[in-house]
Amino acid sequence: MSRLTAILAGATGLVGGECLKGLLASRRYERVIVVTRRELDHPARSGKLEQVVVDFGQLGKVRDRLRGDHVFCALGTTIRKAGSQARFREVDYEYPIRLARFTLGNGAQHFSVVSALGASRSSPFFYSRVKGELEQGLRRMGWPSLAIVRPSLIAGERTEARPLERASVQLMRFAPATWRPVAASDIAGAMIATALRAPPGVTVIESRDIPGAAAG
Repeated sequence: MSRLTAILAGATGLVGGECLKGLLASRRYERVIVVTRRELDHPARSGKLEQVVVDFGQLGKVRDRLRGDHVFCALGTTIRKAGSQARFREVDYEYPIRLARFTLGNGAQHFSVVSALGASRSSPFFYSRVKGELEQGLRRMGWPSLAIVRPSLIAGERTEARPLERASVQLMRFAPATWRPVAASDIAGAMIATALRAPPGVTVIESRDIPGAAAG
């Protein structure tokens, strides 16, 4: 069984951090290339971890180092944190599209991205509309295998304080499965499990199906 190289963007975030743990723990991956704006605060002690530190606006400068089999994109922000809709779109649309274009050009076979429940280009909500545009942009690239994961609220311990989000997660725990919060570890698990299967074409994993996909 061949061993693989993974490329991960967004490792400093909640889902990305769980992806990093899972990729480093998996025997199927012999190298894990983390693309990040800054050095990881607590880098994992693993001989297979490689960090590529770059401003995502300058990703083209390191495109030759973005060579791997499977790409995991957990980039994302909030409009409040980004400061403007333009900046939000840059992080949540332009950066992932750029990463996908470069890695596909370098021969990657699978791309997995964290989108959002309700993502649609025709959504009246800016956030959901940008996510829908991202999904469409990735579909148009013709990836051999593309996984789009659409979680509802994401549950887990964040390093940054988000009291309103935390309260929402607690309130929605007993909601119907479609809207129920999903653990970041399950999202990461679903992404990795799907990548290892590498189903041809486009696989969309809706929020309610994420735990099952993570379980294999």
